[in-house]
Amino acid sequence: MADITVELIKTLRDKTNAGMMDCKAALTEANGDLEAAETILRKKGIADADKKAGRAAKEGVVASRILEGGKTGILVEVNCETDFVAKNENFRSFVDEILDHIQSSPNAASLAELLAQPYAADPAQTLEVFIKAKVGQLGENMGLSRFAKYEVSGEGIIGSYIHMAGRVGVLVEVSCGKADTAGTAAVAEFLKDVAMHIAAAHPICVRRDEVPAEKVEAEKDIYRDQMKGKPADIIEKILDGKLGKFYSINCLLEQPFIKDGDKTIQNLIDELSKATGDTVTVTRFSRYALGEEAS
Repeated sequence: MADITVELIKTLRDKTNAGMMDCKAALTEANGDLEAAETILRKKGIADADKKAGRAAKEGVVASRILEGGKTGILVEVNCETDFVAKNENFRSFVDEILDHIQSSPNAASLAELLAQPYAADPAQTLEVFIKAKVGQLGENMGLSRFAKYEVSGEGIIGSYIHMAGRVGVLVEVSCGKADTAGTAAVAEFLKDVAMHIAAAHPICVRRDEVPAEKVEAEKDIYRDQMKGKPADIIEKILDGKLGKFYSINCLLEQPFIKDGDKTIQNLIDELSKATGDTVTVTRFSRYALGEEAS
């Protein structure tokens, strides 16, 4: 076997703009033949992918997939550079291929872990390498920026809602006490309504105890600064009211329902629980808006 030197790898990288590890793998496959290695990279679509990766990719699509009758749900944001490519059938097929991988692969704890997995349709390459190849084929910088995969633990159901042709997407999980409850029309209607509500109202969490303590303290500091000069006991009383308003804006259960502002989401859950004779709760949700900074 030919000696794959650092100098040889660097030469191939300079010619193709591919990553160092991709160059090393191609040279190994080509037994050190520089031209053959370049051909391998071009066939895989990796050559020039790294150069394209420097370009901004703020368009794309948010997409979802619900599986096993609502027991599993996936939400992804996949980006590209232009709206034209985002609407292209090849790009949409690319998104489906990413969803296929997430569906059939072990759960990943992070995006980095997911990208490092052997690609489900071709385990000889990672998901990251598969995506790089698509960058070369479609001619734009593209990437998977975030994902969520929910699997129901116990009784419940997962739903999704995609708004504005994929510019906003929601994945939401509802838990129930009884197996039969999740399959009722009432729960299905609630799941649809709450997913649409989340898309429109943009809560940051389900309930107030999930708001990060530092965010609550930051809000308190703002309010205290606004009320400088007032007695301390008065400030603390006013703080309670201001924080209540903050929670009603940011916590799903306390938000006024977009279809009926006289009811909160918690009111809807209470009505649903009574109608089904069961305890129904919203367990978790993910909301992605295209191009926003992932939290």
